[in-house]
Amino acid sequence: MVQSLREFFRAAVKFDFNLLFREKTTNTFIQFFRYIFVGGFAFLADAFSLWLFEKFMHYMTAAAVAFFVGLAVNYFLSVIFVFSESEQLTNKLKEFITYAVIGAIGLLITEVIMYVLTDICHLYFLLSKVVAAIIVLLWNFVARKKILYTK
Repeated sequence: MVQSLREFFRAAVKFDFNLLFREKTTNTFIQFFRYIFVGGFAFLADAFSLWLFEKFMHYMTAAAVAFFVGLAVNYFLSVIFVFSESEQLTNKLKEFITYAVIGAIGLLITEVIMYVLTDICHLYFLLSKVVAAIIVLLWNFVARKKILYTK
């Protein structure tokens, strides 16, 4: 664990682009660093979809639909850039279903946080989404790393 953290910090200080973004790795810290970027792209897809769908349906329904757009983006980018060197299931359908179940728990967390912050605390729904996204990013990475991509 300490060795992995040192490797990450060395790469970050030198801004070793190849190690930070391109080379396959099982280093959890480098994977999390990449997952933040993947999560950022997925969040943008999710938030844009939420903004778009909210014009046609209730914001809670729109958040659920937009979540699945973000889930698909997150899965494909994570398999390519984050967990490419990790232990992966040979059955890709089972892998995606497990990935989606972890994501569905994240959706439940998102919906609860958005309801509390928007309906009870009267925070703007997109700001509620940002708070929920940060919490769910941590949940998703840890759960996926431990359940799907650890030997």
